[in-house]
Amino acid sequence: MFERLFKLSEHGTTVKTEVIAGITTFLTMSYIIFVNPQILSTTGMDRDAIFVATCLAAAIGSIVMALVANYPIGMAPGMGLNAFFAFTVVAALGYTWQQALGAVFISGCIFLLLTVTGIRSWLIAGIAPSLRSAIAAGIGLFLAIIALSSAGIIVKNPATMIGLGDLHSPQALLAVLGFFVIAVLDALKVRGAILIGILVVTVVSMLLGINTFNGILSTPPSLAPTFLQLDILGVLHAGFLQVILVFVLVEVFDATGTLMGVAKRAGLLEGSKNRIGRALFADSTAITAGSLLGTSSTTAFVESASGVQAGGRTGLTALVVGILFLAALFIAPLAGSIPAYATAPALLYVAGLMMRELIDVDWEDVTEAVPAALTTLAMPFTYSIATGLAFGFISYVVLKAFTGRIRQIHPATWVVAILFLIRFAFFTE
Repeated sequence: MFERLFKLSEHGTTVKTEVIAGITTFLTMSYIIFVNPQILSTTGMDRDAIFVATCLAAAIGSIVMALVANYPIGMAPGMGLNAFFAFTVVAALGYTWQQALGAVFISGCIFLLLTVTGIRSWLIAGIAPSLRSAIAAGIGLFLAIIALSSAGIIVKNPATMIGLGDLHSPQALLAVLGFFVIAVLDALKVRGAILIGILVVTVVSMLLGINTFNGILSTPPSLAPTFLQLDILGVLHAGFLQVILVFVLVEVFDATGTLMGVAKRAGLLEGSKNRIGRALFADSTAITAGSLLGTSSTTAFVESASGVQAGGRTGLTALVVGILFLAALFIAPLAGSIPAYATAPALLYVAGLMMRELIDVDWEDVTEAVPAALTTLAMPFTYSIATGLAFGFISYVVLKAFTGRIRQIHPATWVVAILFLIRFAFFTE
């Protein structure tokens, strides 16, 4: 059956290899089942329901990727997009989490349309590489501020706006411990380093008596508090123009870049135009499904590269990932026992990895470097991914146009910059 579904021999792999690759991928990306509820619950959403939605969205996305595209890529709610959902759309802009879910649903439908029509590829080809790199790095810095704040390492300061927190507090010390555990294990190529770091901090906090143990196994909690709770009519509010635009842009860059990167590493790109098209389609449908369940945008995980390195070449790898996420539904008590300072090191470490994207910026060309810098810096300092994108795209167009390089501006960049200008000119927060 597996041979017929996934063409194992054609891809030079076996069931055993694919299963091991699937387990490897799951271990490297399973931290999301603890981190995503921690982030999204800050909006007032039910944490247990988010946990279930996260597991189901990851399982559905991964299984669809397996059966539709036959790609060894795991899917789950993405880092960065969940932070934008919680800390920008809800916390900063003041919208309800139901409206935010509605925005995810609409952006997913737009994303699906862009994929089917081929506009998605046009957008990717049209955005300057320097801006694409800056977006990833800026989201990384945004995650870093959230992580350091959650751990109490940085705090509000009336004189300097941001100051150093109490590094003697147990929470800050445990977060530092978790970060170095993750970094050392990852440097030693230990699979599941991020997950191990989260669990180490959680266990130590319990042994010190500053956290409680709620158990490990139970029946899955109810999904009712978030299932189909999206407010689509609320999304029609004028202020959601930039919200939907940001969801679409980040989904386009993040998901497409991950898919293409992992597929290239697995040697699956050559002669597989239809197959990559099916992968993009599967990725698009997963976003819509996730919003219905009650979580932020579902996307391809770059951690899938670990499974490819372990030999994964077909959708059987992704199928194993999906099955393991379904099995994870039964560890809700453990997920509920994990404090914010245990997931903060994971966020900070992921943020650090995202910063390496800046190496691809052409720093010798001012018209490329300045927009990239503005994009990266504005995201954390304005606490808004949307503002960072707007500063980057608008400054890119202005600098290119006024230095006689207008032909270097792709129509896609013009479209995005104009949309952000309209947002700033005619709509207020």
